[in-house]
Amino acid sequence: MSDLISIAKKLITIEKNASLSNVISELIKNNISKLIVTDENSPVGIVTEKDIGLFLLNDDSEKNLDEILVSSIMNKIISVDDSMTVEKSIEVMLEKNIGSLGVSTNDDGLVGIITKTDIAEYYIKKFPGKHTVGKIMTISYISMNSDDSLRNVVSKMIENKISRVFLKNKNNEPEGILTFRDLFHVALEQGNSDAVLDNSDETVSIVFTRKGFLSESGFGNTIQAKDVMTKTFESVDFEEDLIVACEAMVQNRINGVGVRINGKLGGVISKTDVLKAIYIENESK
Repeated sequence: MSDLISIAKKLITIEKNASLSNVISELIKNNISKLIVTDENSPVGIVTEKDIGLFLLNDDSEKNLDEILVSSIMNKIISVDDSMTVEKSIEVMLEKNIGSLGVSTNDDGLVGIITKTDIAEYYIKKFPGKHTVGKIMTISYISMNSDDSLRNVVSKMIENKISRVFLKNKNNEPEGILTFRDLFHVALEQGNSDAVLDNSDETVSIVFTRKGFLSESGFGNTIQAKDVMTKTFESVDFEEDLIVACEAMVQNRINGVGVRINGKLGGVISKTDVLKAIYIENESK
């Protein structure tokens, strides 16, 4: 068995004629961030929660989630042969700026998928003591005040094409994080209440209240970000081994953690940074 096959995960799929409401439900139920899209059991694309979030918050058609098919927003699957080394596959992921990579064999076609989570687990096993968090961390990150309206925070996410924003209190202390997963949850919850709909046509907004997030009259203008953010905030010290950050991301199923410098949030370490660390290590050989 090749190293690539050994770290690849089983494909979790959804049919291309599935609605986005079904896709979001599957992502939340399985606590995953992406699904392989199939046509009669043959893989034809991939969709991530970031794809869905950016699409829905930019789309102005006002269709609800049951009317939008996953095939309309899915992306092409990029895959590599199972004989490729893990390090070379990481290079492909960085070059293509993708968060997952299909793994194929000559006999069976697409047999699995590797994600940044799998690479983080690979790092834990292969690179103890190689890098500190501070050496690899990204110093710049986007944060907003937890008292900001949900509308303003979501607008910032769209503007910067990011899937998460760190939230701080008035004392500039980190309080939580807002992600697309949080928005999916609040949309499904708020969409069942007439009082929070942004228009009188329940069929438009009942499933996913997009206008409610962004318009002046929607609930996103009256709800504060702290009301819907994830309040648990994972962070590691910049002097710790990068493995500590990897373990925090893998165990909590998150894509990034804050980095503390002298007790204060000074940056972020993400799974993409872990990929870069392995790439740097491989290049130095």
